[in-house]
Amino acid sequence: MEDLHLIVGLGNPGAEYAKTRHNAGFMLADLLAKRWRADWNNEKKFQSRIAKAERDGKRVVLCEPQTFMNLSGEAVGALVKFYQLPRTKLVVAMDDADLPLGEIRLRPGGSSGGHHGLESIEAHLGSREYPRLRIGIGRKDGKREITGHVLGKLSASEMTVTEKVLARAADQIECWLAHGLQKAMSQFNGVLEDSTNEGKAK
Repeated sequence: MEDLHLIVGLGNPGAEYAKTRHNAGFMLADLLAKRWRADWNNEKKFQSRIAKAERDGKRVVLCEPQTFMNLSGEAVGALVKFYQLPRTKLVVAMDDADLPLGEIRLRPGGSSGGHHGLESIEAHLGSREYPRLRIGIGRKDGKREITGHVLGKLSASEMTVTEKVLARAADQIECWLAHGLQKAMSQFNGVLEDSTNEGKAK
């Protein structure tokens, strides 16, 4: 379908994972659905929560896989196959511990960087060439073992920054839909200048 775009936010389902760093993708998808007044529905055939909207004359499908993070590719692969979707019309949003809190980075492709959600999607799509929007969550004390960190709840101060970052990421997604990947990358990739900033990148 020429006019259809798929935006996938990665995370883990269930109240115990709400507002954890690993659920940054879910939080972005929730914000976009709220902005676009799109209602969520559970669609078992895709193992996902799905919300549909129209933006700039395009049909948009928002997806939150309910498979748990490490099996995200099962849901994404099923949706891409069902819609016969070119990978250029897919964006996957997720947390990234290699980026500091406050930074976002949209790229047309690349490695998983050890992110199990991306590894699963790569396996099911048979390619790593699909756009992904990385939302920085940082590492704790530079440690390599980050399971406890990514599954931990955001602190009040981190949430304040995260809400500003997610608003910027949502603006970036809207720019991608309206003007394409390159403009969205050049206009929005970067770091929030500080926690009170209005959304300009350095």
